[in-house]
Amino acid sequence: MNFAIALLAGPQDPAARSALNFARAVLDGGHQISRLFFYRDAVHLASHLSVQPQDEADLAQEWRDFIATNHLDAVVCIAAALRRGVLNEAEAYRWERPAANSGDPWELSGLGQWVDAMQSADRAVTFGS
Repeated sequence: MNFAIALLAGPQDPAARSALNFARAVLDGGHQISRLFFYRDAVHLASHLSVQPQDEADLAQEWRDFIATNHLDAVVCIAAALRRGVLNEAEAYRWERPAANSGDPWELSGLGQWVDAMQSADRAVTFGS
């Protein structure tokens, strides 16, 4: 089965951990993930500048490792990202900002990527509100 997974919850929301656990279970079960789509506060997971206290799990790093290890398509909604200050190098340059704080394995793109993922997947699952 082919899944499209959208995450709307930020790193502190338990839904972000649930989404990662679900995505791992999908792949462990022999299924596929056509696209991961990060929207609303979930775009904060794509920031390379967040630092977690030493006694807390770094969920953003866990997501990055999971995506890179499994060569997954991870799309961050560009409108939500810009609104929250999450920019890759191209957007930092475009908007004349001094630095970027996102990059591989994330791709900034539009909401149409989620629509496309839902059309091609057998199941679409959303975490967060």
